[in-house]
Amino acid sequence: MLLAAAAGSSAAQSRDNALTLYAAYRDGGSFIDATTGNKLPIEASGAGAISLDLGLDASRQLQLFVSRQSSQISVGQAGAVPGKLPLKVTYMHIGGTSFLEGRIGRGAYVVGGLGATLFEPGSEGFENELRASMNLGIGYQLPLGERMALRIEARGYATLVNSSGGLFCSGGCTISIKGDTMTQGEVQVGLSFRYWEGRLSSGNIWDCRT
Repeated sequence: MLLAAAAGSSAAQSRDNALTLYAAYRDGGSFIDATTGNKLPIEASGAGAISLDLGLDASRQLQLFVSRQSSQISVGQAGAVPGKLPLKVTYMHIGGTSFLEGRIGRGAYVVGGLGATLFEPGSEGFENELRASMNLGIGYQLPLGERMALRIEARGYATLVNSSGGLFCSGGCTISIKGDTMTQGEVQVGLSFRYWEGRLSSGNIWDCRT
């Protein structure tokens, strides 16, 4: 009797990953002048974003997402010369994408994430603030070939500000700012670069002969 054992069958599986660069336009968001009660809107402006999407299964990806806007707050009061406070607003979130048609890389998808918002006022007497935030959105991905795709998205952001006055103030502030929850909306167009990461799963096959 001859007994032969053979091992070494391995099946390759792959994860569908992507790096996406976005150009965006963001609108909405405001604070309150704690002294006068006047609304202090954040001016609508362009923004830029980047995401890293790591495949979890055939239709879902883990997403690391950053979006940054350079804008300004209108701080002028009625009857006074309008003033502007430069402000950068950056969202840093971890979340995911889920493709509705069941396959990563094509068609409609939903997206969302949790993380933080960094406010960076660009004026003397004001300091940076970091607050908890989230985003939800929907998008569509159109393949441009095997490795590239176009993404079109719309996202909404909500930030828990939770300040009754003195937001951004580090001493010598000319205005006292407060707020509860700040919301913004953003439309994005992105170019996505897809890549595949292989991993091996091995099994044994035994062949017995007489």
